Amino acid sequence: MPIPRRALQVCLALTFPSILLGLASPAQAANKGDVSLGYTRTGSNIFYPNTGGLNGWDMDGQIHWKPFIGVEADVSHYGLGAGSGVPRTTAVLFGPKLSAGTAGFKFFGHFLVGGAHSSNNGAEPTPISGGAFTYALGAGADVPLAPLFAWRVQVDRLSAPNRSPSSATHARFVTGIVFRF
Repeated sequence: MPIPRRALQVCLALTFPSILLGLASPAQAANKGDVSLGYTRTGSNIFYPNTGGLNGWDMDGQIHWKPFIGVEADVSHYGLGAGSGVPRTTAVLFGPKLSAGTAGFKFFGHFLVGGAHSSNNGAEPTPISGGAFTYALGAGADVPLAPLFAWRVQVDRLSAPNRSPSSATHARFVTGIVFRF
């Protein structure tokens, strides 16, 4: 899957220099953006019919464009540790993120669009391989842990409209650590 790997490399290449530039002053640090890494779980049948909820990881980064408006990139991978019949899906999404907060607590909402690629190594009886337009609409909160760190809890409506059957549970849960810069 060269496209998702390349997207992750570009996201990391843009994020780490920004982190280094943001470390000069803790007072400025929490105002430029954030990076998070954590666990994610989807509802059933989101990307293909007859697939249960998928577990995986999620990494996202945000750069603040204006005080309450940011631009977010999100990469997630599902199907870790599953058998060959369970599809492994990688989603790469981009879009605006609105956030507000006080005393280190941040509440946010976002609308992300992009694509997802799924495959299950040709497992029987239904081999899966293909890509799909995907979007996520959701909200969450960051709870402060330390001056530059927080814990994120997020819920999204995740959908691949041209792949998701009508019986899909279009939910995605994400939780993990946030580094603010």
